[in-house]
Amino acid sequence: MSSMLLMPRATAVWLVDNTSLTFSQIGDFCDIHELEVKGIADGDVAQGILGLDPIGKGQLTRAEIEKGQDNSEYRLKLSAPKVEIPEIARRKTPRYTPLSRRQDRPNAILWLLRYHPELRDSEIIRLVGTTKPTIQAIRERTHWNSANLVAADPVGLGLSTQINLDAVVRKAGERADREKLAQDKAAGITGESITLTPAERAIADAAPAPLVGPTASNVESVPDASEVFASLDKAENADAQTEAEDAEEELDADSVFAKLKTLKDNLEDSKDEAGKE
Repeated sequence: MSSMLLMPRATAVWLVDNTSLTFSQIGDFCDIHELEVKGIADGDVAQGILGLDPIGKGQLTRAEIEKGQDNSEYRLKLSAPKVEIPEIARRKTPRYTPLSRRQDRPNAILWLLRYHPELRDSEIIRLVGTTKPTIQAIRERTHWNSANLVAADPVGLGLSTQINLDAVVRKAGERADREKLAQDKAAGITGESITLTPAERAIADAAPAPLVGPTASNVESVPDASEVFASLDKAENADAQTEAEDAEEELDADSVFAKLKTLKDNLEDSKDEAGKE
């Protein structure tokens, strides 16, 4: 027998007709509202429903009913089943796919094999409701319609929900990471060589070195103010001397040109005198 009450409204009809239990007691035992029990008693509810004897079904005893009739505050208790029937384990079957969408399954399988190769065949079968030979044929390009297959997201095709797809992909990714870590350990690769540098460390390495103020090691190399002004004075004197030298060179050039002009005039005068003679 089941641990749940069979046909609660039919049982309530029988209790209303054959016992003096209160509406509250019957409603609590049958898991229905007290007003609904009152409607059954008035004939407004459950018309045409035949009463079901809970005593004959082994779900209630006469002693329990008498206890409830003697005390309106007492709550009836369901009798323990005499025979325990084990629950039948449901056999796992491929997910049902409507006929109108079955032609889209190869496209969805191709998409899963291309973008999520870490998935197992059993996981693909649960997602899109296909068979292992079909998956193998699409993987090996031996499917009868391989030339016309176009990879398509199974969520967009309505063959799976995004929640189920994300859960399966996340589980497969974690499994792939564990397998890769085990292979690396077997090959003797340490964890430092297979992990990325943390972001904080990479940023710290790339950051420029902070400015350092004068310390005991470099304070001697800092020039004094008097030395700085002395160097400036030397630079000004050197500039003045250079300007003077340039000016002298300009004067010397003028004198040279003047002498040349005088010589030229004298030469012309001598030529003129020679011509007159």
